[in-house]
Amino acid sequence: MKVKNAIETKLGRDFLPFKLEIINESHQHSVPKGSETHFKVIVVSRLFHGVSLVQRHRKIYESLKEELASGVHALSIHAFTPEEFEKKQAESLESPPCLGGNKS
Repeated sequence: MKVKNAIETKLGRDFLPFKLEIINESHQHSVPKGSETHFKVIVVSRLFHGVSLVQRHRKIYESLKEELASGVHALSIHAFTPEEFEKKQAESLESPPCLGGNKS
């Protein structure tokens, strides 16, 4: 849980989120048990008002650059303003199944 905690601390500090959820999805992939390599983050922040989706992702990648350079292999990002999240709650934020990296 070391990596998950680092992600939570950094995103909490950098985005002052209304809602923050970090989900370790490593168990859905071909990695050793207990791995922290695949994550989904849901960040709902007022700081995203007027910020494009691409720029939101860039800011999150910048915040987590150490984790991405040292073992986090995949990061699924869902970044919303509170108003966008309220509308989005009716939709699914489920990640697609892993296809093993090189399968179609």
